Amino acid sequence: MEDVSDPPFRALCKEQGADVVYTEFISSEGLIRDAAKSLIKLDIYEKERPVGIQIFGANLDSMLRSVEIVEKTKPDIIDINFGCPVKKVVSKGAGAGILKDIDLMVSLTEAMVKHTDVPITVKTRLGWDHDSIKIVEVAERLQDVGCKAISIHGRTRAQMYKGDADWNPIAKVKNNPRMHIPVFGNGDVNTPERAVEMRDKYGLDGAMIGRASIGNPWFFREVKHFFETGEHLAPPSMQERIDIARRHLQMAIDWKGEKLGVFETRRHYTNYFKGIPDFKPYRTKMVTCDNPADVFAAFDEVEQLFGDYQFESVV
Repeated sequence: MEDVSDPPFRALCKEQGADVVYTEFISSEGLIRDAAKSLIKLDIYEKERPVGIQIFGANLDSMLRSVEIVEKTKPDIIDINFGCPVKKVVSKGAGAGILKDIDLMVSLTEAMVKHTDVPITVKTRLGWDHDSIKIVEVAERLQDVGCKAISIHGRTRAQMYKGDADWNPIAKVKNNPRMHIPVFGNGDVNTPERAVEMRDKYGLDGAMIGRASIGNPWFFREVKHFFETGEHLAPPSMQERIDIARRHLQMAIDWKGEKLGVFETRRHYTNYFKGIPDFKPYRTKMVTCDNPADVFAAFDEVEQLFGDYQFESVV
């Protein structure tokens, strides 16, 4: 997730039970131009492993050259993003834009598989629109050229993030007798029950969790606990939330400096402290202060005033 799954956030998700984490998606064109914004996304903490670096693009030469750059950071996986629906990506034929040209999608994947010893995986969507859903055939073709795993978002590009994700076509991919690589589902995995449903009802090999983890790295441990016991974990305490918020901000500052560190952690605070009565003034402080000391002071104030707040358990 762009501007979300940076090293500090990935480290927190890993601590909380994520099995594999992925970088923000990285432009192949940016990498070969030595664009600083792209290169910084290659940073990996050793404690994150296994970690995948996700790249996007539609030009064969650029994608192959970017693989050579990515290899130097020794990722465990290189993931190709054929699923981003954002206009600025799609307009260049990349991300979900490549769903209009399946032959190119397959040939790019094949070329990248042959160009590196790092396992190549693919993240994609059901199709460009409802009339072009051929994901069973597409997944089979990707497997046949060497793709090691596929993650499928249960919407078309035309849907963007509207409506409900449809996991039935993903199940058809998994149930195709010719498929032998892992098939992961994505889209609307926002409760432990939904993750179990993806596994048990639809038979998928796992779930790729994105938006549900923003400001909620505990989601991974909650899902795992529910898998094992069928019961919900107690929600993280206020003290744990404050401690995570502090650590997240400090790691972000250490990684990107004070200005970006403060700015890029703001998106997480709403969920870190969601559902607390009369909390708005304190949340506002967290997301408007530009000085790290002021944000840390806001955490201290919250700890003093709300430290005993009890979050309701999910039954």
